[in-house]
Amino acid sequence: MAANHQPAYTAEEALSRLRDGNARFISGRARFPTVQKEVLAELAKGQQPYATILGCSDSRVPPELVFDAGFGELFVVRVAGNVLGPSILGTLQYAGTHLRTPLFVVMGHEGCGAVEAAIAWKFQGVAQRSRIEVLLQSILPALDHLDGTQSPEALLRSAVEANVRHTVRELLETPEAKARLALGEMKLVGAVYDLQSGLVRFLE
Repeated sequence: MAANHQPAYTAEEALSRLRDGNARFISGRARFPTVQKEVLAELAKGQQPYATILGCSDSRVPPELVFDAGFGELFVVRVAGNVLGPSILGTLQYAGTHLRTPLFVVMGHEGCGAVEAAIAWKFQGVAQRSRIEVLLQSILPALDHLDGTQSPEALLRSAVEANVRHTVRELLETPEAKARLALGEMKLVGAVYDLQSGLVRFLE
């Protein structure tokens, strides 16, 4: 699809759609339908998702279900700990340059195992396998200003949100984000999903 097409939704409309979808999901009114062949045939011609979601790979947090979104509505990137890396940044750059999604969301979740492992490594010296440690190195900077003496539950909650905010800050520093934000073409927000309630809390 051409890079110069106009998004079907503004960033604010896209964010409103996510909020509404999550509200339907929580209330048990999710519309997640069986996709008709005609819809699939139309989607095969191209995609124009209204939001790009960078989320955690945790099996309990599927963005399409959490936001009650159908085929072709969300461009989803999932990696443990919702961290950045070359492949992730390349995928996000594609979403911004070619798909022109107006809204980007970095979504962490309560009880994140990757964040918990990063906490254990930083504060208790608990080592992990080498490639897991490479992943955790992306989370460690987010933990720098946290109080390691608070309760494990409180520390994990603080760390999950700090990790989301850290990733958002990193994305805000990319040339593409700066350019599109300056033109008012996109919005970038952080969010935290609660595993027990299903609520997505969007961060200010």
